[in-house]
Amino acid sequence: MTTDTPMQLGMVGLGRMGANLVRRLMRDGHTCVVYDLDADAVAQLEQEGATPASSLKDLAGKLGRPRNIWLMLPAGVVQRTVDELTELLAPEDIVIDGGNSYYRDDIARSRQLAPHAVHYVDCGTSGGVWGLERGYCLMVGGEREAVLRLDPLLRTIAPGAGSAEPTPGRTATSGTAPDGYLHCGPSGAGHFVKMVHNGVEYGMMAAIAEGLSIIKHADAGLRDRTVDAETAPLRDPDAYAYEIDVAEVAEVWRRGSVVGSWLVDLVADALARSPGLDGFAGRVSDSGEGRWTVLAAVDESVPAPVITAALYERFASRGLGEFTGKLLSAMRGEFGGHAEKAG
Repeated sequence: MTTDTPMQLGMVGLGRMGANLVRRLMRDGHTCVVYDLDADAVAQLEQEGATPASSLKDLAGKLGRPRNIWLMLPAGVVQRTVDELTELLAPEDIVIDGGNSYYRDDIARSRQLAPHAVHYVDCGTSGGVWGLERGYCLMVGGEREAVLRLDPLLRTIAPGAGSAEPTPGRTATSGTAPDGYLHCGPSGAGHFVKMVHNGVEYGMMAAIAEGLSIIKHADAGLRDRTVDAETAPLRDPDAYAYEIDVAEVAEVWRRGSVVGSWLVDLVADALARSPGLDGFAGRVSDSGEGRWTVLAAVDESVPAPVITAALYERFASRGLGEFTGKLLSAMRGEFGGHAEKAG
């Protein structure tokens, strides 16, 4: 497929998602100028048809006006990149932040660029390493006119209407949501929606992982258990005498199950390749969106116990509850003389 309205885009940041966004755009007839601190990443995309740039200044100089520059960078380096670009851009240029920035920072950056008549668009981008083929779900914030100008690019990046069955109860006949991209509102709105999306992702991932872990340990009644005052007994061992193949459960859940989803698809694939998940230590990072979602829920007085618990579970996976555990053990030893068990 080739777009009827080819456009030019500058891409800053050529990690897994940034590079694949460029590839998806070029496949559809758009042209891209690319820059990354990693010269090898730039060279690879040059071989595939992109125009290389050696610096932000070089990138800005190779783009026709009005420029469209997409940042696909870690949240911590976006601000200094915007600061440098501010001196290089001209009125009517657009800066798009497609990473996972905090939506409040988008509001500030939009105001920073406004005196220069440069538009700022925040674009929450979901699709991961699979987006090159599947397309990326886009949640966009910014001025309506700027977003409309970017429509050919957004339409190419998004999955398209054929990526999902039509919603039976949907009566709206207009809008871009069925195509996989949505202008959510003014500056920050796109990243706000993406922030909550990632918070929901935390909760869904935790529920799937916890459920399969309960199934994995359904053989508790077949194991020898210590019998002492410090160990709660298993009341009915016969009720936990199941040796269930967790990988096969994930596989069957993919087919016709209410919980069937892309996340379950990915779990099934991971378990098929390594039933014991060798190579994973169980340390789960959080890049900020879950925290920001919980903070927004507090500010809005919206109960969000599942997302909050999932966030805390990630903290615990990194050993951040270790001192809490030591204190609990110390208190039991102090008030009840309970000796801490090894292992």
